[in-house]
Amino acid sequence: MRILVISDEESKSLWDYYDESKLKGIDLILSCGDLSPKYLSFLVTFAKAPLLYVYGNHDTAAPEGCICIEDQIYEYKGLRILGLGGSMRYKPGPHQYTEAQMRRRIALLWWQLIRKKGFDILLTHSPAYQLGDGDDLPHRGFQCFLDLMDKYKPKYFIHGHMHLNYGGRVKRRQQYKDTIVINGYESYVIDVDVDERKGRKVV
Repeated sequence: MRILVISDEESKSLWDYYDESKLKGIDLILSCGDLSPKYLSFLVTFAKAPLLYVYGNHDTAAPEGCICIEDQIYEYKGLRILGLGGSMRYKPGPHQYTEAQMRRRIALLWWQLIRKKGFDILLTHSPAYQLGDGDDLPHRGFQCFLDLMDKYKPKYFIHGHMHLNYGGRVKRRQQYKDTIVINGYESYVIDVDVDERKGRKVV
């Protein structure tokens, strides 16, 4: 399965200079947040693929034609995707959470985690703590995302929020134990093998 990951900044290649070849072969689009709803609706209109998204800390409106997967495990062709949007709380506003609040969101997923037997992709806006995050509070990652990866060992952790030009710990792709960590800034394509008969990835 070929997945287009997008986050934080609209790709001029996909929007301003779009042609149909740009989305050819894309089976699924995953948005990590902080993108224009018009941009997301544009992509899902021209792609022959669904667009799943979580909210970023600057998002205010829902895009038409797209599927929000906040606080759920969404299964697509055997691929289990857990969505947890938002950033660390740094001022009053929507889609911002303290560490305790994010842990509470995860705790409420207990039945879905049992029923789905875990998940294959963790899709968030914020990074995990000290794994491609920043030192300031607005860009600090969540410790509980590390705990999720430690317990459920997903194949991928895909996040946004950290622009690649921020420097420091910011990387496009890195490894955390059994999980491949991907910063979805602007756009990035990954290929995931899925055993659809069993509803599980081929690792």
